[in-house]
Amino acid sequence: MTSFKLLMGASLFALSLGATAGQTFKVQHTDEEQLLTLDALIEPVKAATVSAQTSGRIVQIHFDVNDAVPAGAALLEITSKEQGASLAAAEADYARAIAVNTEAQATLKRFQDLFPKGAISKGNLDEAIARAKSSEQAVTAANAAIVRARESLSYTTVYAPFAGVLTGRHIELGETVNPGQPLLSGFDTEHMRAVMQVPGRYLDGLRANPKVSVTLADGRTLDSDALTIFSFASPQSHSYQVRIDLPQGTQVQPGSWAKASFVQGKRPMLLIPASALVKRGELSAVYLMHGDKPVLTQVRTGKVQGDRVSILSGLSDGDIIAIDGYAVNAH
Repeated sequence: MTSFKLLMGASLFALSLGATAGQTFKVQHTDEEQLLTLDALIEPVKAATVSAQTSGRIVQIHFDVNDAVPAGAALLEITSKEQGASLAAAEADYARAIAVNTEAQATLKRFQDLFPKGAISKGNLDEAIARAKSSEQAVTAANAAIVRARESLSYTTVYAPFAGVLTGRHIELGETVNPGQPLLSGFDTEHMRAVMQVPGRYLDGLRANPKVSVTLADGRTLDSDALTIFSFASPQSHSYQVRIDLPQGTQVQPGSWAKASFVQGKRPMLLIPASALVKRGELSAVYLMHGDKPVLTQVRTGKVQGDRVSILSGLSDGDIIAIDGYAVNAH
């Protein structure tokens, strides 16, 4: 072990020979925000399964699983003969109700003119008034039947409630469906969120500074302050669910994992520019200035804080290091 340390020291000294330093950085402990990082799962904000609202046979399916669907697009069609016939019957009933009402209103008008002259009795006038009111209500009922029939007919074409991607098809062409039967499933690709479980002891810190940095699986980092913090804990894990809305249009796959980081107070940390760090296999080192001479010095690193990295050992307050470690080594 002693010989290994001597060899390592000799290697570090050799690497420092001929090296010159450009810009330098003075190492100093500062109070920095302490970040807590938790696992988060990506999920869509909008996800739905459309179901049949009328009965019939599937005659056309316009989209399949994995297809991108624009908002309002026709997804599939159901036979509409029965619904069309119901609409025609409702329109005929409405026309008949209009005709009956027109006659009843005309009769009432005529009776109202004749009654003061004594040509008809009070009973005849009351009967005409009742018939006119009844015919008016019949017109209203017939019109409502048309609205209901048209709505039922519209159910024979199923439209996409939002733009997105289809993830499931629960029926086949030619299959007979009934109201409430699932047809197609999908999610909105424009609005995504990350969901994490936060232990109760960290919740106050998150509420005090409700901002989260989400690192996606592909390395992208997104900041969001659009949080939904559940007010109740899971009975299994005793943690609180937090939903983090990602910026609109973020291209990320639902079901993928991410890392969510948020501030949990402050503590003294020794941070240096990440550019000052030199990697030699498993060795991490910086060029420490001894007067005008840079000497490669091994350090133990901690967490990365943006473009800075924390140093756990190897440096002390007041040390001067080269900002660009690889540039020094290149001289």
